[in-house]
Amino acid sequence: MLAAVMKNVIKRIESVMYNVEEKDSLFACFLSIISKGYSGIVKIRESLYKKGLFKSEKLPCIVISIGNITVGGTGKTPMTIYLAELMKDFGLKVVVVSRGYKGKAEKTGGIVSNGKKMCMDAVDAGDEPCMIAARLKGVPVIIGQDRFAAGSVAVKQFNPDVIILDDAFQHLQIQRDINLVLLDNALPFGNKHLLPRGILREPVSALKRGDAFVLTRADCANNVLPEELNKIACGIPVFRAFHLPYLNSVVKCCASVAKLKTGSKTQLKDSQNLNILKNKKLFLFSGIAKNRDFYNSVYLIEKEIKGFLEFPDHYFYTNNDIKRIIQSAIESDADCIVTTEKDYMRLGSDTSWPLDLIVMGVKISFGKDKEVFNSFVLAPFFKRPPCQNRRRTALGTGTK
Repeated sequence: MLAAVMKNVIKRIESVMYNVEEKDSLFACFLSIISKGYSGIVKIRESLYKKGLFKSEKLPCIVISIGNITVGGTGKTPMTIYLAELMKDFGLKVVVVSRGYKGKAEKTGGIVSNGKKMCMDAVDAGDEPCMIAARLKGVPVIIGQDRFAAGSVAVKQFNPDVIILDDAFQHLQIQRDINLVLLDNALPFGNKHLLPRGILREPVSALKRGDAFVLTRADCANNVLPEELNKIACGIPVFRAFHLPYLNSVVKCCASVAKLKTGSKTQLKDSQNLNILKNKKLFLFSGIAKNRDFYNSVYLIEKEIKGFLEFPDHYFYTNNDIKRIIQSAIESDADCIVTTEKDYMRLGSDTSWPLDLIVMGVKISFGKDKEVFNSFVLAPFFKRPPCQNRRRTALGTGTK
């Protein structure tokens, strides 16, 4: 009974948070009061760091932070992967540090991947760090709520040239060389209210801490900056990027996720891509920040979607959930089941799928902004004198 009540309250809060047209209902006014209190705490905390009463620590390597000022997906994880691959291709030693949100080891921290093999699963590390580690070969991934402690482990264990902090704009404990702030091009500030009345983690004025802004999902012709950003971004670079869905993997009918995760992954030929979805009856499920974006991405490829089950972000699927997904897909007469790369990390390993399970991933693309963005994020390595032969060689190769 209590669980049902809480679920309804959460749904009501979310409907207010994400509704730009929400009128000042009694419930919205109540959330606004809480938002003002939250805003005061956020401003006091930032002020204490500015005055030096809270200390911001420096790590002995280049640090690049990727973050945002809203809750929900703006593409931080694909951006982290993009940057790590760019730095690695440039010849630099890279380590990714993430919080490990909702993983069992979030508070204690730990090494998710040493760059050669996975050391944790999604239950311990959280879904996003595992997804990053699975995508990045040769790049260690470390988690920990205390980012400075996790960064110190990275320095001690792997001696990196650069540490990429995933989702760390609000984590002021670590000094950074570049503060990248991601904003959803369609709705960068939501309804412009702070949590829990809106989706803002901080006031828009906090963007002044940013060194560059990336407008994600900016695959439209409109190049006009949002009014609030236009005021703040004077002299600060603004880049535009968009999401590219791609075929990550396929769990064949009657195969288990366990086999896929332990290396017997279905080999995808270069010619295989998301056209595999065309002319098929699809059943979808996802548990990400913006489930509708996933649905719309699939719909652009194949419109015959027979059903869609939505779950909360970072949701760990139970056996009953899997049974419900499979049963719903069968009853809908679907040819295959489609989910996201992030959801795939949270699936139980012992499920035998009666239909092909198609896993979709997302990559970041900068289009015409690619060269200037790459030059911007690599600039610190030109400014810092090389102290190792490896780094000197890397700086002589240029961007790729």
